[in-house]
Amino acid sequence: MYARGRSGPDRCVVGVRTVWRTVGDGEFYCPGCGGDRNYRRRTGRRRLVAFGVPLLPRGPAGPIVECTACRTRYGMDVLDHPTTTRFSAMLRDAVHTVALAVLAAGGTEARTVRRAAVGAVRAAGFVDCSEEQLITLIEALAADTGRLPGMYAGGGGLGDGTPCRDGFDPRGTALAIELHEALEPLAPHLAPAGREAILLQGARIALADGPYRPAEREVLATVGRALLLCPEDTDRLLAAAARTTPF
Repeated sequence: MYARGRSGPDRCVVGVRTVWRTVGDGEFYCPGCGGDRNYRRRTGRRRLVAFGVPLLPRGPAGPIVECTACRTRYGMDVLDHPTTTRFSAMLRDAVHTVALAVLAAGGTEARTVRRAAVGAVRAAGFVDCSEEQLITLIEALAADTGRLPGMYAGGGGLGDGTPCRDGFDPRGTALAIELHEALEPLAPHLAPAGREAILLQGARIALADGPYRPAEREVLATVGRALLLCPEDTDRLLAAAARTTPF
């Protein structure tokens, strides 16, 4: 309800006013601004107001997230979207993990494979990556036998033809888990083409020295699952990559 004062402008006679209180802050991706911005996390109390005087409480409001730049208010679920900086780091780590997993499954003997893996990792953002660094990481995983004991779905080998004792492959198990940890949080924020691109990067590494090995196919199937691709799409993409790769 409004009343017109002598000076002309309307003023509120009766209404509900929310008094906000800031309880936290941080950085988030603001959909309104289209980029990373600072935010305030706020809670409020609603009150019935008459002639500018707060009267009856009307209950709590929020919590909400308010952009400090555009002042737009959002629900708390807006914080589920990674910032641009965080998204870039997640994407870089995902490509790095896929490259390591494919190398571990197929072996590092072929120089073409090592070059393909280094090229993918550098393009993702690790510009100082070298063949020696990737090989060292794989060897460290192979030596870390007590970290994640268990049998790797790809078979009882280390990816270079060396069978593991009692059929256990701690390196393969570690990488399978790391694939899910690196890819599953990223997948919901990628368009289908982006998820397919990560799988195809792994496929190109595997195909750099010839057709897929069984262990490589198993790793790439794990990549597809972690990226929320259905098995049929994964098979289609891997087959297409193989058809267009000269051996």
